[in-house]
Amino acid sequence: MSRRSTAWGGALALLATCAAGAQQIPETPVLYLPYLEKAPEIDGDLSDWRDVAFTDGVWDIHRLRRQPWFQPWRNRLTDHGTAAAPEPPPQDDLAARYYTAWDDEYFYMGASVRDNVNDVSDPEHAPKRWYFKDSICWFVEAPRDAAPEMFARGANAFCFVIDETRPDYGAWWRHGTASDSYVEEPIPSGAVEYVVRVDPQGDGSGDFVLEARVDMAATFGASDPDWQPPRVGHEYGLEIVHCDPDGGSYGGHFILYGTGDDDATWARAILSVPLDPIQRDAQ
Repeated sequence: MSRRSTAWGGALALLATCAAGAQQIPETPVLYLPYLEKAPEIDGDLSDWRDVAFTDGVWDIHRLRRQPWFQPWRNRLTDHGTAAAPEPPPQDDLAARYYTAWDDEYFYMGASVRDNVNDVSDPEHAPKRWYFKDSICWFVEAPRDAAPEMFARGANAFCFVIDETRPDYGAWWRHGTASDSYVEEPIPSGAVEYVVRVDPQGDGSGDFVLEARVDMAATFGASDPDWQPPRVGHEYGLEIVHCDPDGGSYGGHFILYGTGDDDATWARAILSVPLDPIQRDAQ
């Protein structure tokens, strides 16, 4: 084989590798996370900040299928229905709005969720197995860098099990440090406040509201010594993982703005100025 043929073959292989990489790490959106001028009360009622937080509408499996990061083996629902008791249609199995914002001290997370059943049972329970239970987890790299990493320095996951009893594993923190990866521990009690309200309408459903905040200095600062107090224009990485087992051993998941633990796939989240509330004219 000639050198020219070898070089051409090598170029084709490189192009194929780049194409595969482009499929694995799709372009993700730039998200703008608003500053909260007034700190909300963490009480399970999102009405005091949801209109001035980042949210981009209702997410269900139909919408997820149209996203560049969609992977059917990750973004999926489970069907445990029977002829006598069929599962609801996919859009009623799980649909949610997610809310994210920040202020000088805290990173805020919220969700309003329609879910057909609340499932927090795990036959092989371990504290770190939040993903085997109904839970929502914000994956945040602070500050964001361009290096693809798996929960190394600066990467955090704040995971909330949808259990109103708030067990000691109910607010979980997976993170890296300057020297370690995949540190698994509860979010320190002094660094987190959260409330879970299941079935807020009282109709027997698994619907819920989650409201939470974490102290950034105690979490981001511990994960990456280069983290600095937040300012408008700072850039974080962001992914949201919503687990919905519905009785399945591993169950269903929604994954927004990324494709998993590789923080290079997470969206760019820019800390932005306050968002004006929606104005409605009087008639």
